[in-house]
Amino acid sequence: MSMTPSIDLNYERFRALGLRLDMSRGKPAPEQLDLSAALFEAADTAGFRARDGFDCRNYGLGAGVPEARELGAELLGVSAAQVVAAGNSSLELMHDAFVFALLHGVPSGEAGAQGAPWRAQGEIAFLCPAPGYDRHFAICEALGVRMIAVPMNDDGPDIDAVEALVRDDASIKGMWCVPHYSNPTGATYSDDVVRRLAAMATAAPDFRLFWDDAYRFHHLVETPRAAHDMIAACAAAGHADRVLMFASLSKVTYAGGGLAWLAASPRNVAWWLRHTGVRSIGPDKLNQLRHVRFVRDRATLDARRADGPAPRLARAEVRRGRCGVSRASGGRAAGELERAAGRLFHQPVCAAGLRAPHGGTCRRGGARADARRRGVSLWRRSAGQPFADCAVVSFARRGAARGAWHRAGIAAGRRGAGQAGGLKRVV
Repeated sequence: MSMTPSIDLNYERFRALGLRLDMSRGKPAPEQLDLSAALFEAADTAGFRARDGFDCRNYGLGAGVPEARELGAELLGVSAAQVVAAGNSSLELMHDAFVFALLHGVPSGEAGAQGAPWRAQGEIAFLCPAPGYDRHFAICEALGVRMIAVPMNDDGPDIDAVEALVRDDASIKGMWCVPHYSNPTGATYSDDVVRRLAAMATAAPDFRLFWDDAYRFHHLVETPRAAHDMIAACAAAGHADRVLMFASLSKVTYAGGGLAWLAASPRNVAWWLRHTGVRSIGPDKLNQLRHVRFVRDRATLDARRADGPAPRLARAEVRRGRCGVSRASGGRAAGELERAAGRLFHQPVCAAGLRAPHGGTCRRGGARADARRRGVSLWRRSAGQPFADCAVVSFARRGAARGAWHRAGIAAGRRGAGQAGGLKRVV
């Protein structure tokens, strides 16, 4: 008689544990989302006017706020004229691009020429490196497009197989590509694969590479490889319209509230705007402004990613009349706070007579301390309002970036006049 429990028994015992496991792939942890908490504060400070004075609360700017396009251009290595700044989802852009191609066709051939709608050309197919990203495959399935699996190697898709398939079959209209850390294997395309994808001969003149650069700004290794300049590679090979590049900050700021871009040739951008102008009178430009003023530029984005390990703030004490940082096992003195370059906390508790970690004082009922210049701000309270009695606030170091402090907990005593104790990050 076997002593091994039956599968059903193992399942029932596991089920009885009552676990609630979120196995969603690519879903950022709360600790990562906390790193962009300053976007909430930017809602009050970013304003609503673009650099040129445009009122971003209103309709318009179908291609996005100019400075959001410029940010995308810097991050993607193209000109701003080749970038569309959109909403939060690059997957949405891919889906819409596919639908537009099916319904209307894509630019093809000589300047000004428009290819026939894909749906009017009989059964069409798309190359799908496998294993690959199931949401790409779901788009094909939902739209009735035949999928052709292509083996995935350590340096990208089997380029010999790809070249052979597209050379003679005009029904193959495109290919899904995740060039960096491809789902689910993590493979990154080699320079040779990129060059051959850009230069290969295709039977379909309206062939498109759907270049999903989802992890371009969210590296999984300490020393990332330089990003592929696929738009330039296609242009150099005489196929400037071949690639549609998609990217977003969903893995950098907020998965459900980031900023997405489409980058392509001028002809493709004009094609995109012509069709999106029918379904929308402009994207969420206020969110674009918040991201532009939070991310700012490539150097700032890289610094957020590559700052390296930071000292661990072991414990912070917040009491009536005193605010300081205590040493603990592995902790650092308050002076380390200055080195976090503004990635500290806004402290909306106990603002009466507080002594900030750097010595700046905040008087009773007083204005913000001069410590704000060093990254610490204290809540302004009305004169005569009761002050909260606060206990210890503790922090734990989590995440990979310096200054990426994560709130581990807060224990507040009496909370006066609705002034609940709490912390939020500022930049």
